[in-house]
Amino acid sequence: MDFPLLSILIFFPVIGSAALLCVPRERPAAIKALALGISCVEFLLTLPIWLGFDKTTHLMQFVERRSWIPVWNVQYNLGIDGISVLFVLLAAFITVLCVLVSWSAITVKLKEFYVALLLLQGAMVGVFCALDFVLFYLFWEAMLIPMFLLIGVWGGPNRVYAAVKFFLYTLVGSLLMLVGILVLYFASGRTFDILVLAGQSYPITMQLFLFWAFFAAFAVKVPMWPVHTWLPDAHTEAPTAGSVVLAGILIKMGAYGFLRFSMPILPDATRMMMEPMIVLSLIGIVYGAMVCLSQTDVKRLIAYSSVSHMGFVTLGLFAMNTQGVEGGILQMINHGVVTGALFLGIGMVYERTHTRKIADYGGLASIMPKFSGFFLLFTMAAVGLPGTNGFVGEFLILLGGFGARPWAAVFAASGVILGAWYMLWLYQRVFFNQVNTAWSTLSDLNGREVMIMVPMALLILAIGFFPNILLSFMHVSVAHLLERVMGGSAAVAGITAGVNPFGG
Repeated sequence: MDFPLLSILIFFPVIGSAALLCVPRERPAAIKALALGISCVEFLLTLPIWLGFDKTTHLMQFVERRSWIPVWNVQYNLGIDGISVLFVLLAAFITVLCVLVSWSAITVKLKEFYVALLLLQGAMVGVFCALDFVLFYLFWEAMLIPMFLLIGVWGGPNRVYAAVKFFLYTLVGSLLMLVGILVLYFASGRTFDILVLAGQSYPITMQLFLFWAFFAAFAVKVPMWPVHTWLPDAHTEAPTAGSVVLAGILIKMGAYGFLRFSMPILPDATRMMMEPMIVLSLIGIVYGAMVCLSQTDVKRLIAYSSVSHMGFVTLGLFAMNTQGVEGGILQMINHGVVTGALFLGIGMVYERTHTRKIADYGGLASIMPKFSGFFLLFTMAAVGLPGTNGFVGEFLILLGGFGARPWAAVFAASGVILGAWYMLWLYQRVFFNQVNTAWSTLSDLNGREVMIMVPMALLILAIGFFPNILLSFMHVSVAHLLERVMGGSAAVAGITAGVNPFGG
């Protein structure tokens, strides 16, 4: 199509942030209203993608291609397929909720906060749409600046430490990825086109080097054990909107990088590294869950749970069969919704109590019944209760993991048990037990907060009961990816045509 829809989705928030700068600082209501309007329009602009997406082809759609830097053969090249389309939709949806949850929470440098949030949104959408490595790298690095500011300016007491740690971890990994990109550029006849690069073959020694160069960037972003230590600090110190964006979108980009680059461009190395990646994933699953049991800060507990849940995601991806990969992609979306919802809820309570210590709570079920009902649903989704979206993703991942390496699925199942342990224990300590008299006058959710919670609750139930709403987008693209990774052999063709118990 000729209409530059993806460019509009990328640059509309950027233009909107410039418009925000023109609003006088003395008019906070106008700043909030304009930020909300921009994010809502951005979400509405994604509807043509949802309605017009062709699920029967693996080819890139809504493609835009223009020559950008001819001397280096760099192109302005955008497009989405059944893997990336869902993350574009999720980024637009999450940003609307981030604007709403910050309505009363952010009181200092309000205009600059929303400018940073909208710039971050534009860069995030750009990462999922870019089909040129230079363009992708620019968007990938552009995310660092607004996220650094969100943590470092509007975060908690240790915000500077957390922001610098986040920046350094991701920057070092990204520099190694840049080396890998340049190696590919010269090895492929001087092109940065991601689809062209995925259609060529490379010596196994080069593939192994590139796999670990890309791993440095993607594993940090996931984050995989042992390069995960920046995440708990970043989540703990970030404002609520920053935690929601981190959990909902940013950490998904590492797993997306494996899907978009490592697996199709380096198929031989990916197959060779299958078991080491599964082992690292299993360590992350169990380690993250065990550490959750010792946490006293509610945000830090949810942060470590992300390490465990994203371990399930990478386990599914490197099982390298239909059920595992589709389960991994679906769980990326599910984690963004569920963990984002948990952070939204924690932020709402923190606004009232100004404490994140689990021991300071107790008895909130009788004081905030509406909030406790929503949080119970989010907790059940986090532990994978049937009927919620978390169950579908984890089931597919375990099914795929068992098909690839039965011992891995058995080991990963312990993470499900530990997840139920720490999440139900958290809920029991916060919402039951003896009521903390300091919170006896807390108000329950107001209309704006209910409006934030309802869409998340509906998504959890809708995906839980009708998972093919999302799975149908990815079937063809995942099958094509697996054919590339596994070499198109007859044995692999049987795997890619495997039965999905949830449809397709």
